[in-house]
Amino acid sequence: MLLLTLAVAATALVFSGYGRHEIAPTAAPARDCPAAPEAVRAGGPVLSQADGRLRSARLPAGTVALTYDGGPDPAWTPRLLDVLKAHHARATFFLTGTAAAAHPELVRRIRDEGHQIGSHTYTDADLARTGAARAHLELALTQNTLAGTAGTGTRLLRLPGTGSLDTLCAAEWTAGKRAVDDGYVLVTADAPDRAASRGVIRQFTGSATAVTDTERLLAHHPAGLRFTTVGAGLGLNGVTYPVSGADELKGKGVVWAQGLSRAFADGMTWLLAAAGVIAVARLVLLFTAARVHVSRTRKKRRRGHRPPPVNEPVTVIVPAYNEEAGIEATLRSLLASTHEYVQIIVVDDGSDDRTFEIAESVRAEDARVMVVRQPNAGKAAALNTGLSWAQFDIVVMIDGDTVFEPDAIQRLIQPLADPRVGAVSGNTKVGNRQGVLGRWQHLEYVIGFNLDRRMFDVLECMPTVPGAIGAFRREALEGVGGVSEDTLAEDTDLTMALCRAGWRVVYEESAIAWTEAPSTVKQLWKQRYRWCYGTLQAMWKHRRALVERGQGGKFGRRGLTYLAVFQTLLPLLAPLVDVFAVYGLCFQSAARAGAVWLGFTAVQVVSAVYALRLDKEKFEPLWTLPLQIFVYRQLMYLVVVQSVVTALLGSRLRWHRMQRTGTATETLQRQTA
Repeated sequence: MLLLTLAVAATALVFSGYGRHEIAPTAAPARDCPAAPEAVRAGGPVLSQADGRLRSARLPAGTVALTYDGGPDPAWTPRLLDVLKAHHARATFFLTGTAAAAHPELVRRIRDEGHQIGSHTYTDADLARTGAARAHLELALTQNTLAGTAGTGTRLLRLPGTGSLDTLCAAEWTAGKRAVDDGYVLVTADAPDRAASRGVIRQFTGSATAVTDTERLLAHHPAGLRFTTVGAGLGLNGVTYPVSGADELKGKGVVWAQGLSRAFADGMTWLLAAAGVIAVARLVLLFTAARVHVSRTRKKRRRGHRPPPVNEPVTVIVPAYNEEAGIEATLRSLLASTHEYVQIIVVDDGSDDRTFEIAESVRAEDARVMVVRQPNAGKAAALNTGLSWAQFDIVVMIDGDTVFEPDAIQRLIQPLADPRVGAVSGNTKVGNRQGVLGRWQHLEYVIGFNLDRRMFDVLECMPTVPGAIGAFRREALEGVGGVSEDTLAEDTDLTMALCRAGWRVVYEESAIAWTEAPSTVKQLWKQRYRWCYGTLQAMWKHRRALVERGQGGKFGRRGLTYLAVFQTLLPLLAPLVDVFAVYGLCFQSAARAGAVWLGFTAVQVVSAVYALRLDKEKFEPLWTLPLQIFVYRQLMYLVVVQSVVTALLGSRLRWHRMQRTGTATETLQRQTA
């Protein structure tokens, strides 16, 4: 479906760009080319073929055929038609297909008022500089357009860029001869100095000047002149003709295709501009909220404006399913906590590896660890099992591969001194950040997740306390019925429920835990697919928050709207924007497209520098950021697209578990070495 959508979008852009001379434009005709054969130039200005022989013709004496190249145009064509009507004159209009499709009402008016219609190609292309295939396409599209707009076909053709027959170039004649062989009547013009009384074809280029010149000619012409069309003046029957119903229907399809393709291209231009404005507005909001968050936290700590410390005992619940690679490091990091007392509950959710045995060995060494075993029921069920065994009123929930810094628990629970706070999000960092994929995820965590959490904290609309590190009031958890099993993003679902129940959810940047990020693209796709799909489920489940009052309404109108725009809608449109960007790079201004990309990259770099500085991280990963924009970002967009399609189709997504390697402790060990 995505590939089909992108193919349709690319086709629409190409069709629109072709009609607007952005694709395969032809240069202005060269006037120093070799002349056409003398036998051609010496004849009349109207060339056709009969019985396999080339014939030329001139208008009879006293006959003037007024011809207009280009259009129809909403500015000058109606004025010109009014002038012709006022003087009871008929003329021949050589129309371009793109203009005819854009203004079908003018084509019909030209036909209805008795004027003759000819072809001036589809894009006003110089057929002398194109191949036979392009020339055939230009003429065929014009015929389709005329059939779709006015139900008419034409055999009359004027080549763009040509004037009187005596100035015809050899290359122009080659193109004209090709058209004549296909049944067209090639119409040039008489030399400007030829007397009208001798019979002439006058040529005008569609413009306001043509209107003025026509009015002057009709008002002051010598007596006895007859103004008519090319076909009527030469007695050529059937040069314009009604088309069949099938041809008219096909023509309407071409007209609709051009209209839709141009509307799509114009819409993409506006969309790109709107997306840029929204992105800048989001950046300003993130930076402003981050500064406010910093002033509320760090400055208060420096000035000593803090409530009494929270030293209550804490229950830590560790759901584990096949976590043998990292469970021991997780438990030992918790046991090394500087918090006064910690109860650790490991819930082995039906693991078929050595998770239970490893946890049991740690329990044997330290009585603070409890290991509970149950049949596999999923992470939410494991957390609820742990909650039923919890002894204390403060509960910390983590993942089975998370490694805590010694003071993480103590720092994490301090915001709970405010009785309005029901949950606290910690600061999750990527442990395995050595490769390019790891660096990209590290930047994403710092730039995206953590900057967003600062903003959500300030705006009081936190949508997710990450499963890797989060603290909760037991009272708040029990008030919403524990951890729901309705969605695959149980952490997001739970956080949204707490917000709707009136609890504040905040972010504590100083509570740091290290997690193992996916080390392969396949694992990353599975993880983000589950996250995105689960978030969509949670958003739909809690959609009524948009119309609620109080804390729930604040979360709905701020948090859900933000997620809908920046994590769903814009990523869905991103592939189309990328297609438009590639089109602009190839067929429009490459310099402008490059400038836009450099500007976008500069904004991302500034955001990254600011976010890394706030998180006190090194700037070394920044060198991977430009490549991240081309590769990693597109991957995340595709994840959103697939998740939305899955949700719309009503498919059920099964649980995807990442294969752990136990590398989450590597960076922490280097930090503390």
